[in-house]
Amino acid sequence: MSGRFWDEVYAEQHYVFGTAPNAFLASQQALLKPGQRALAVADGEGRNGVWLAEQGLDVLSVEYSVPAVEKAKKLAQERGVTLGFEVADVLHWDWPLRTYDIVAAIFIQFATPEQRALLFEHIKAALKPGGLLILQGYTPKQIEYKTGGPSAVENMYTTDLLRAAFSDLEILHLAAHEEFVAEGTKHYGMSALIDMVARKRG
Repeated sequence: MSGRFWDEVYAEQHYVFGTAPNAFLASQQALLKPGQRALAVADGEGRNGVWLAEQGLDVLSVEYSVPAVEKAKKLAQERGVTLGFEVADVLHWDWPLRTYDIVAAIFIQFATPEQRALLFEHIKAALKPGGLLILQGYTPKQIEYKTGGPSAVENMYTTDLLRAAFSDLEILHLAAHEEFVAEGTKHYGMSALIDMVARKRG
């Protein structure tokens, strides 16, 4: 999807995905420790990056859309937290190596299967040994619900897909489930979700 598409998505005055953190990310709070370095991938309007900063983490929020980043900066100011922001396309970003204790990859299913493979490799490389990936996405059944996410079924995740893609990590949690999601106007309604927490070995 083009930058113009995302700029149009985020052009609304309200926060189209809300200002509260993703529920699965928030449920993993016990794994977070103040001072850890965290990367929020394709962080949109900043709800997840700002929340991570509120937990005392040193956060970099990376997002392609300038209007989204401006809203994220405003949200951070309102919440009284400081974090780094970078406007970049994560598919072509110069990813750092072995840098982050936490990578939050929440609904990053804009990537085609080919792009996804590369994106996943970048994420793994960016984690420090012992670092954690916290990921949530949609399963193919989400196409039926039409309550958020891409319309391309091939962009969706399954447990087998994630288990294979992250076989070199220690998977601590991996589950597909269905529940009601209320994240702004763009993620609202019964949804087919998949969650994963995985630790980089070493």
